[in-house]
Amino acid sequence: MKIDVVAAPDLSPADADHWSRLQAGVPRLDSPFLSPLWTTAVARARAATGEKACDIKVAILRTDDGCPVGFLPVRIRHGVAMPVGAPMCDYQALVGSPGVAVDPRGLLSALGVSRLDFCHMQADDETLARHGRGQTDSWIVEVPDGYAAYEAQRKAAGSGVLKDIDKKRRKAEREVGPAVFTALSDDRSAFDQLIAWKRGQLVATGQTDYFRTPWVMKLVEDLFAIREAGFGGGLYTLHLGGELAAVHLHLRGVHTIHGWLIAHNPAFERYSPGLMLFQDILKTMHGGGFTHLDLGAGDYRFKRELSNARQTVVFGFFGALSPATFVRSAAYGVRQMAEALPLGRVSELPGKAMRRIDLLRGLH
Repeated sequence: MKIDVVAAPDLSPADADHWSRLQAGVPRLDSPFLSPLWTTAVARARAATGEKACDIKVAILRTDDGCPVGFLPVRIRHGVAMPVGAPMCDYQALVGSPGVAVDPRGLLSALGVSRLDFCHMQADDETLARHGRGQTDSWIVEVPDGYAAYEAQRKAAGSGVLKDIDKKRRKAEREVGPAVFTALSDDRSAFDQLIAWKRGQLVATGQTDYFRTPWVMKLVEDLFAIREAGFGGGLYTLHLGGELAAVHLHLRGVHTIHGWLIAHNPAFERYSPGLMLFQDILKTMHGGGFTHLDLGAGDYRFKRELSNARQTVVFGFFGALSPATFVRSAAYGVRQMAEALPLGRVSELPGKAMRRIDLLRGLH
């Protein structure tokens, strides 16, 4: 097994095609974030805004006769490899044939880095997941047999979330006006309102406004414009009485819609318009060839209640003996010690600090 490393802009059409075919052969890899088109979209957005596109690399695992059997995209900064598109990327994995793995030390050497960080590595990944320092779940709604079968399954499981959404929908239509759902909208004003609402949420909760970073805004705009089958953005809107009530920008894979940017009109909050919009999306997925709505990580009540499956993801790193590895190992040591102590919210501070630092590293 040998490893070639190419800059994302230099990825050949033949290798990109191999990558897509390998991804299609493994159901758990059916995520837009694991597509070569995500990696090239991030590289283009960075290049268009004056950032380095050549720091986004793809490690290609090849057999001795040169056939590609695995792909791992990364962004390299100061000798450390990190996820492509972080903090906007919700999944990482080595995209390869079943059973294909590689010695992480070989990856470090080929990439010319001392450390490889990951934050949403699929737990099934045979190369890096075993080096995780913690894990969480991404919540998934599976609707292979359509909405009616999903609704019956949720009812049998004792979940009343869909019934509650139906009640709120009827109440909203009585008090405000008709609910109108639009899938794959090209409404630029709705897109602009989504960004405004999201930025307001980030400021109100004291979080970093990542839309201020030019390459992030360029990436989001580019994905909104992509309409090709198998990859791109999907803008979904819900109007109540003619007024925009909720809007989502999700990413589309081949069979998966991945929840990405969601927001709603605060004036309609009592009707839970965001959940109404999720329900509308689920009702129309089957006809469009989609079988999964991935809600992403985060232990939110609406995700737990809507989901009927999960994908475990791990966070951690693998590193060679170096100052960068020592610093990361020490940070995780402090974090794990704090989380083991009964200090309430104080125990969460080291983890929050690490996530904030990683977010800023990804943006710059």
